[in-house]
Amino acid sequence: MNTDFIAFWNSHPWGRLGLTVAAALFVAFVLRSLAFVFLHRLAKHRPFTADLVGHANPPMEWLMPLLMLTTALRVTPDIDQFRWLDAINHLLLVLLIAVLTWLAVRCIGAAQLAAMRLYPVDQEDNLRARRVVTQVRVLGRIAVAMVVLIGLAAIFMTIPMVRQFGAGLLASAGVAGIAIGFAAKPVLSNLIAGVQIALTQPIRLDDVVIIQNEWGRIEEISGTYVVVRIWDERRLVVPLNYFIENPFENWTRTTARLTGTVFLWVDYRMPLDPLRTELRRLCEAAPEWDRRVCMLQLVDASDRAVQLRALVSAADSGRAWDLRCRIREGLVAYVQNGFPDYLPHLRASLHDVHAEAAPGGSGATPSGSDAGASGATGGL
Repeated sequence: MNTDFIAFWNSHPWGRLGLTVAAALFVAFVLRSLAFVFLHRLAKHRPFTADLVGHANPPMEWLMPLLMLTTALRVTPDIDQFRWLDAINHLLLVLLIAVLTWLAVRCIGAAQLAAMRLYPVDQEDNLRARRVVTQVRVLGRIAVAMVVLIGLAAIFMTIPMVRQFGAGLLASAGVAGIAIGFAAKPVLSNLIAGVQIALTQPIRLDDVVIIQNEWGRIEEISGTYVVVRIWDERRLVVPLNYFIENPFENWTRTTARLTGTVFLWVDYRMPLDPLRTELRRLCEAAPEWDRRVCMLQLVDASDRAVQLRALVSAADSGRAWDLRCRIREGLVAYVQNGFPDYLPHLRASLHDVHAEAAPGGSGATPSGSDAGASGATGGL
């Protein structure tokens, strides 16, 4: 039987090729099954390994057969008579590089998912978690872009015509290189800005920022832009390099706590002690107050009224806004109900117009409705 198999192997190149392919696929199936069992046992009590195996499973289904086929077709003797095998080998090499790139991208995604699981951002004090998740996401997307770029470059390097063309471009870079550099400046600047944001972190995911007079939270940081979710559910898309080149407000840079202000105009006669007592009562009753700051100050005075400023503190910007509205409503209602006469007044003096118009000031004394009371005050 061995003699018949050897005779068949030597006299039938197509059969030899078919057996080679079948053997390669069988070995790939066996190795893939063994690797599957081993990795799943290893990942049984390890969440990160489980994520890695789950993400790597789709490209691994293709990696083993491609690797075995490429190896078998290159080491099996006496099949060089098939000229089209060179094209098949090249296609297998390109597919192998593409699958390896896919595998690297999936592994980076698994690492990102593991980091976000270790540092959840849905906690009360999530400053460290937001810092880590921002770094992981930005650096992960940069790593994905670099892996894809390296994979494409490796594929192009396997094609002789493209490789020679690329060498010719590099040899004659000159003005074309300068033009390409200027054309790629926005992309490169955003890439560099992404690295700076990941390392220095002027912004992080879920940070509260004021940008272009809009209040919002950082919802997404990609490789080229940042999505800010505005308070009214709009989305503001901003290039990455904007946060490096322009000033903006970050309300959660080191902590989410804020001190809010409430301004109130009242008459000069308004006593401040009752207002301070009422402000303290309102703060004590407000669930948004974090018991740090509760203060009333007179900060301005005009020819008609004085301006009061109440300072109140809250744990974050959302609670600070609600607390300011609650305190403003409470103080206004308190003044309206308890001191309605001490709201801002407009004062005016009414003079006798007819007496001033008489020559020498000796005109007849006006009577009835022609005369006004000098120094009268009117409240508006």
